[in-house]
Amino acid sequence: MSGPRISRILISRLSAIGDCVLTTPLLCALRDRFPHAHIAWVTERGPATLLEGHEALDELIVVPKRWMKSLSEIRQLRSKLRANRFDLTIDPQGLTKSSLIAWLSGARWRIGFNKPRGRELSRWFNSELVTPTRDHLVDAQLELLAPVGVQQPAVRFNLPVDPEAESKADKMIHAAHLGCDFVAINCGAGWDSKLWSTYRYGRVARSLGERHQLPSLVLWSGERERVAAEEVVACSGGRAVLAPPTTLPELASILRRARMFVGSDTGPLHIATAVGTPCVGLHGTTLPERSGAYGPQHIHIQKQFHDGTSRQRRGANNDAMFAIDVESVVAACEELLLREPNSVPTRAA
Repeated sequence: MSGPRISRILISRLSAIGDCVLTTPLLCALRDRFPHAHIAWVTERGPATLLEGHEALDELIVVPKRWMKSLSEIRQLRSKLRANRFDLTIDPQGLTKSSLIAWLSGARWRIGFNKPRGRELSRWFNSELVTPTRDHLVDAQLELLAPVGVQQPAVRFNLPVDPEAESKADKMIHAAHLGCDFVAINCGAGWDSKLWSTYRYGRVARSLGERHQLPSLVLWSGERERVAAEEVVACSGGRAVLAPPTTLPELASILRRARMFVGSDTGPLHIATAVGTPCVGLHGTTLPERSGAYGPQHIHIQKQFHDGTSRQRRGANNDAMFAIDVESVVAACEELLLREPNSVPTRAA
């Protein structure tokens, strides 16, 4: 199937928030390759709040989280997708649910991953399989575009800037008396095995405050993370403040203003990456070369790796994360402070 005949394209990436952020370079590369095509994206409600208004996207199709468990939801989604008459689908998620959406669309050309990234039944529902050769999720997903003639495109995230969220972020930062220089700390994670000690996050904030007069803003989402964030603040010796509740667009706006971000491999890390904020990423059950903050301006810290399947790593203990010491994280933050923006080399500690 030749490129000029492609006029309607569907991306099927439903979750999670961080992975959806890491898929936006694929969206941008598709727009560059097909400037006049109609490009739609099927996703869940959470990621949709970040993707809405993206300059490379024409349409967001939002599905409920458990849509596969409802026959009526499946039928409604199929009707909506078929009405769009898509020529091409791209499945960067590589799961049954994402590839099923591609198949339901009726598109004849359905590109997805071969092993090992193509999992569950995805290799049956997609019609053309690409075997990834690159490690990082961003680079591997861009390889899906090789069949349509895209080779090693420039990586751009281009997350939308929400004027209302920008205004609210300025007010939040002013109300917290943070000035124009602060560290954003996120102590939460989607997997418990990615969590680091709240006491240690607090010690990092205290060290940066005492040594560099650099305050920290502790971010959170949901009641459980709020309690953990309060513990970080309590352990900071008055050097950290608790962030107010934020939407995802507001979080992105706050992170745009931060001097740096400190946290584990989870959604806020990748949002910080996408908006250009240097990151110190903490890794235990994931590898930075596969899912760390993307680009040379970030520092990855990993002392141990808990290997296994995704399910095994998700359910693992925190030993690999707790092998990371406070001094290593503070040293990485200080390395970022000594460098000009966008000039920090990536390294493993």
